[in-house]
Amino acid sequence: MKEPPQEGFFPQKLPIDLQEFETIREEGFLYVDKTAYLSRMLERGRYYFLSRPRRFGKSLTVSTLRCLFENRRPLFDGLWICENGRWDWAEYPIILFDFNTLSHDTPDHFRLDLERSLIRTAAKFGIHLEEPLLKGKFTELILALKKQTGRSVVVLIDEYDKPVIDHLGLGNDRLETARTNRDILKNFLGVLKGADVVRHIRFVFITGVSKFSRVSIFSELNNLVDITMDRDYAGLLGYTREELDRYFQAHIADLAGVSGMSAPDAAQALQSHYDGYRFSRKPIQVYNPFSVLRAFSHSEFGNYWFETGTPTFLVNLLREQHYDLTAIEHLTVGEAVFSTYDLETLSPEALLFQTGYVTIQDVEGDIFTLGYPNREVRCAFLKQLMYSFTRHLDGSRQSAFLLLARFLGNEDIHAFFDTVKSIFATISYTLTTERNEAYFHTLFYLMVSASGMNVRSEILTNRGRIDLVVEFEDKVYIMEFKCDQSAQAGLDQIRRKGYAEMFRGTGKKRILMGIHFSSHDRNIAEWKIESEGE
Repeated sequence: MKEPPQEGFFPQKLPIDLQEFETIREEGFLYVDKTAYLSRMLERGRYYFLSRPRRFGKSLTVSTLRCLFENRRPLFDGLWICENGRWDWAEYPIILFDFNTLSHDTPDHFRLDLERSLIRTAAKFGIHLEEPLLKGKFTELILALKKQTGRSVVVLIDEYDKPVIDHLGLGNDRLETARTNRDILKNFLGVLKGADVVRHIRFVFITGVSKFSRVSIFSELNNLVDITMDRDYAGLLGYTREELDRYFQAHIADLAGVSGMSAPDAAQALQSHYDGYRFSRKPIQVYNPFSVLRAFSHSEFGNYWFETGTPTFLVNLLREQHYDLTAIEHLTVGEAVFSTYDLETLSPEALLFQTGYVTIQDVEGDIFTLGYPNREVRCAFLKQLMYSFTRHLDGSRQSAFLLLARFLGNEDIHAFFDTVKSIFATISYTLTTERNEAYFHTLFYLMVSASGMNVRSEILTNRGRIDLVVEFEDKVYIMEFKCDQSAQAGLDQIRRKGYAEMFRGTGKKRILMGIHFSSHDRNIAEWKIESEGE
């Protein structure tokens, strides 16, 4: 794939919240050229589906395709598809559905708005639809457009799953609405596979956050090519490191200047905060485009993507299922998990991946390792989980765990444990799960991780499994938890199994902690600490 032309040195305007390709190009906003991927799609096939997390550029991709099929060639001057592609630059009739804008609070409203969308498209071409039913109108419109223009029809559908996923986690009545809307979608999309329609279709592109199983929605559209995890389209949405270096050098320099950092340090900070998303076996990682643009615009690092949509339903599901929250750091799953999203069998792993809270970290054969993609998602999601356990508290008490990083960094161990114990005292009665070591381990892990520290849980060594490790630049804490056993037993285990050995030679001070949780008191009963110099 040939590189697009080099952008100028001075920063271009950033396309903050812009999803219309023509606006970005006509008004001189920065556009990261993705048209080589679109050219590949157009040459290889006709029916495509793509799933990506919210605010990852799906709508901009749909808009770009629309402009291509409208034959708006001047907008593509200088871009890959214009300079190197084999596009025929002809105009095609387009049916566009943006499910972000369609009413779907009830199935009746959803059907009605779908019908109105068809009627509006028909009116633009001077076509009057006479079929009484929704599917009939869709078929009639496609056939009429082909007859009137003499060209095959393009169908673009953005955020197809919004009428379904917006109702999840809100009670049984809303779940029934989701099911009915799903069935409407299934029947509606089935039109695109009809024998009298398929030969008049030039191109179909459908996007969404979730990838519902073929049985639930796409069973009648089995010719749809799913490129969600296709290695050839791994960089279609989001920014690669090469694209960040190519298009955003001036913005990185500006961010560095405001932040008091060098340009390489600013680039490294951007990577740790917003990079790490991987959507295929091919090890191509991309940055979250929404957060990158916001960081440049505000000249500071923040949890921009996370703050635009709180995953309340996902948090509630994890709690209801008593999910091992420490396992999210390194989930091991089979490939089937990526295509099992269905209303009747919601999988936490599938939800976490498709919504963007975990991503692919490694692949070995048919085994995928998933984990948090970057610092933004990890810290913000863990904070959200922690807040879910303390939501009945006032703001100052609820946020007490944010001090824990400072206490451990300063080796103020008494303040650290006093704060942890005060938090345990407030949340111990809010949960009904068994108060065992796993329970205490999970909550302790959430507190420490959500405070922003570099935390690793359940680390395997050749002699055992370390409960928790917290690393700083100059020190490392090695913790062993015991439920209804002495803190000394925890320290003895660290010594006996040589857990500190893996950190020798790092130049870091090694601090060993044994922590005794009492199931009776529902809190930390005792802790002991020993230190080793390098």
